[in-house]
This record gives sequence, C-alpha cells and structure tokens, in this order.
Amino acid sequence: MEFDKLKQVIASVLNVDPNEIELETTFMEDLGADSLDVYQIMMGVEDEFDITLDPQKVEEIRTVEEALALLKESTQKDVR
Repeated sequence: MEFDKLKQVIASVLNVDPNEIELETTFMEDLGADSLDVYQIMMGVEDEFDITLDPQKVEEIRTVEEALALLKESTQKDVR
C-alpha cells in the first residue's frame, strides 16, 4: 500500500506514468529527476503519510526502493 501511494506522489511530481515506477527505478537516471525533484517528492510523502523524514537521509536517496525503506522506517517511528 505504501508503495502505491509513493508511486502516485512520484508520478505527480515528475509527471510520469506510475506504472513505469518499480522498486529498482532510480530517480535521477531513470526518471530524470534532480535533487530538488527528490526533495519535492519527499515533501509530498511527508504530507501524504503525515510524517517527518530525516533531511540527511532524504539527501542519500537514489532509488524508489530506498525512498520506500525510509518511508517505512519513518512510519514505524511515528507509531511508537
């Protein structure tokens, strides 16, 4: 479920088809995103899931799978 929501946020920010987004997809090489785009995606994720992401960890994200892992890690922390 988180993956589907994440794909929707990515697709919305980058104006791409969500069906083209896989876990192995890289933001910069595959989707043509720059660091500002990744930041906007992560802000969208924060809004969608009502969480706060660690800005230093956001800077390290290169793939959709890494973004999903950070999302899952952050939602688990907020639940406790």
